[in-house]
Amino acid sequence: MDAIKNVVLKVLNFLANFGLDKLERALLFGGGLVLVLALLTGSIEMSQAWFAFLFRWLHVASGVMWIGLLWYFNFVQIPSMPQIPDEQKPAVSKVIAPKALFWFRWAALSTMVTGLILAIFNGYLFSALFLGIGSWGQPTYIGIGMWLGLIMAYNVWMIIWPNQQKALGLVAAEDEEKKAAARTAMLASRFNTMLSIPMLYFMVAAQNLS
Repeated sequence: MDAIKNVVLKVLNFLANFGLDKLERALLFGGGLVLVLALLTGSIEMSQAWFAFLFRWLHVASGVMWIGLLWYFNFVQIPSMPQIPDEQKPAVSKVIAPKALFWFRWAALSTMVTGLILAIFNGYLFSALFLGIGSWGQPTYIGIGMWLGLIMAYNVWMIIWPNQQKALGLVAAEDEEKKAAARTAMLASRFNTMLSIPMLYFMVAAQNLS
């Protein structure tokens, strides 16, 4: 185990010389690594099936960021806020939360768009939207997951983000309006957390259950 740890530390120190401490460099290295590995393994091809796979990969990557941030808000940030001294709370509300919400809402949009494109590529968009009526099984599973995801994305852009803008002081609002907006945004976020559980279940079921 020590030998493995030493190798990992050497790799980290080597990449640190090329700016691994910067996020954009880490993403660039990751993109380069996946490209090299994909070329070496022959897992890139100019076909409709590969482009469908590409959008599935982008869909999963976007969804990981979206749901990861949703769960961060609900499992970490919201429960922690009452424990943070008042003089330290602006660090969260003025710096961390706006940045997290930026990636949160755009990841939600990216997840939705790549998912719809994937459904078009694979030819199940309409059967999924109609929940596979008449042919229960995979179209029903993916349809339930899709509709739950669409509702969640709507909540992000139409309810959570507008109310968070007021609550965080990004747009003008009276104190009472800010308080009400914060509660509405929190409830919508809790609602999305609730929906994320069956959404993930049916998204995975569509790929693994006949």
